[in-house]
Amino acid sequence: MTRNPVKDQVAIVGVGSTGFSRSDDRSPLALGLAAATAAIRDAGLTAADVDGIVALGEPGAPAPHTFAGALGLTDVTHFSRPPPVVMFSIVDAVNAIHAGSCDTVLVVSAMLRLPWASRSAANDPYRRSLVGGGGGAARGWPESIAMAPAYAAWASRYLHEHGASRELFGRIAINSRTNSTGNPLAAIRTPMTMDDYLAARMVRDPLCMLDMDLPVDGADAFVLTTAERAAALPQPPVLVHAITVGLPERGDEDQLPSLARHGQHVVVEALRAKSDLWLDDVDVYYPYDGFTIITVGWIENAGWCKPGEAERFVAEHWDHDAGRLVIDGRIPVNTHGGSLSEGGTRGTGHVREAVLQLRGQAGARQVAGARTALVTSGGFFFNAQGAVLRAA
Repeated sequence: MTRNPVKDQVAIVGVGSTGFSRSDDRSPLALGLAAATAAIRDAGLTAADVDGIVALGEPGAPAPHTFAGALGLTDVTHFSRPPPVVMFSIVDAVNAIHAGSCDTVLVVSAMLRLPWASRSAANDPYRRSLVGGGGGAARGWPESIAMAPAYAAWASRYLHEHGASRELFGRIAINSRTNSTGNPLAAIRTPMTMDDYLAARMVRDPLCMLDMDLPVDGADAFVLTTAERAAALPQPPVLVHAITVGLPERGDEDQLPSLARHGQHVVVEALRAKSDLWLDDVDVYYPYDGFTIITVGWIENAGWCKPGEAERFVAEHWDHDAGRLVIDGRIPVNTHGGSLSEGGTRGTGHVREAVLQLRGQAGARQVAGARTALVTSGGFFFNAQGAVLRAA
């Protein structure tokens, strides 16, 4: 589908974040309210200006009406609770504004480490209460191929089919860690080497602890409104140029026939058809890195290189002095540290960092002259999604 009537009609005008850690003792409601308040103030608005709210459906996170009541929002005409990853919520907000369901939408995502994320989380009675006892085992069924086991299986298949090495995954993890060192919001900011990566504890071969996103406590929030209204607000507007989600024919982990066709391909094809901008126009790139194999998929499927060539591509575009990936010497990747080092934000960190870069407000991480960002969130199966964002 090439039709894109929402192109450049909606803007992200406010961002707020609590930052991320593995030791925050606030509730998901408190975290979400802090980020939401910061985003509304960043936009130069008040609660009275917000008439739509979208709350990511994170396990244990409050419903949108709970956030709305706590924030004092009145006369809300659109509210919803999409599942993770973040672009489901951004798509919903964009469509609601363009359709006239509301004028200004708050998107809020609050996450808390839950019992299956770590031993400390499992020992916390409050965290256990959020999921009724905690984790897949407590739900009464054995571990399935879903989620982490699936990505381990597909990572193994990728290495086998293309003769790649684990150093490819290692460089993706190192890139995120290198970039997180300059991000005060990141949960982990200590440098990492290839030796550190290869020595990390194996979880599900071939994926080790450093191949998987970091469970964290924290929240992000965004305010979106019409491009027309955005022009009168204090922050430089960031326009949603094109946005989509993508579901393949078989969207379950154990039903995907091969790596040749999945949700990422659907997203890339739709974005390219809807957008006037593509790889040659991109200044900053934000591929999802919930697992390192997901980033490999996005690099290849977005068209930076051909299938099976990611190891060569990453090596050729590796800045050895800086210890990070810089495509064509000018396009950095996940400048905030991504899910692997900033924290497992379900993609909100990727969107936030893209907005800050396009505003010219990323501080020491700022990419000079950044005008266009490509954000490709989600994985292979039922949550692939992407957007092209541009400075107004």
